[in-house]
Amino acid sequence: MTRAGSGVAIRRAMVAVLAALVFGGCPFVPLRPPESPSLHLRELAGDGDATRRASLGLVLQGLDADARSDTRRAQGLYARALQIDSGNPYAYLALARHHVAQRDSERALDHLVRARDLLDAYELMSPRVEVHVLGLRGNVLRLEGREIEAREYLARAARTAPTVWGDATLTAEELR
Repeated sequence: MTRAGSGVAIRRAMVAVLAALVFGGCPFVPLRPPESPSLHLRELAGDGDATRRASLGLVLQGLDADARSDTRRAQGLYARALQIDSGNPYAYLALARHHVAQRDSERALDHLVRARDLLDAYELMSPRVEVHVLGLRGNVLRLEGREIEAREYLARAARTAPTVWGDATLTAEELR
């Protein structure tokens, strides 16, 4: 066999092995983009019943208003979201974020506790949601002047979702 012929034979053998792997005992598994380590509420827009979807839609509008620094409109939208569905944990999470941004630790903590309780009750406390609960708790502790405790929570959040919590804050866009 010539040198050129041996190269063709090797290529054919490699193609045969690859084809056997792909079409034989190795089923095709589509690649999915990696899941974000933190939850974005827009991902939930189609989840739940009509009441939850309507409430979540108002929360998303509230986050948009917060992103534009229209705090009065944001608060009104969050309030309407809770009128429609008082058990929406994501509305309370958004409110906690809103009050942290407004530097109101007492209200932020009240909403954060309510969000956590509802997330636990509905068994929705995934690691992707928990990172926000941890980070927001750290923000509340920081507002209360409890810096050492705050750093522990914020460090855990930053390790889990560095692109969101690396700066120790959760913006409306990052939650949206």
